[in-house]
Amino acid sequence: MKATFDGRPASAGNGSMVAFEARSQKQVRDLHSAALTAGGVNEGQPGFRASYGPHFYVGYLRDPQGNKIALFSSDPDEVGRDG
Repeated sequence: MKATFDGRPASAGNGSMVAFEARSQKQVRDLHSAALTAGGVNEGQPGFRASYGPHFYVGYLRDPQGNKIALFSSDPDEVGRDG
């Protein structure tokens, strides 16, 4: 069994993650910011992640109950990491 990202025991909200697809990179940033304002905790600033391809733009957070959430956009029509 693979260890959780933070090394703590797997539990509800740790070792699992919900992902929501946004319409754009800007929407990822806006949703991430709104979630932090609403009491979420930053688990990874929005940005490109090299291991997921040139257009995968994602931000991570935990909601106030500890659930991990990914907000992502991978629109090939938007400027990518290399462009």
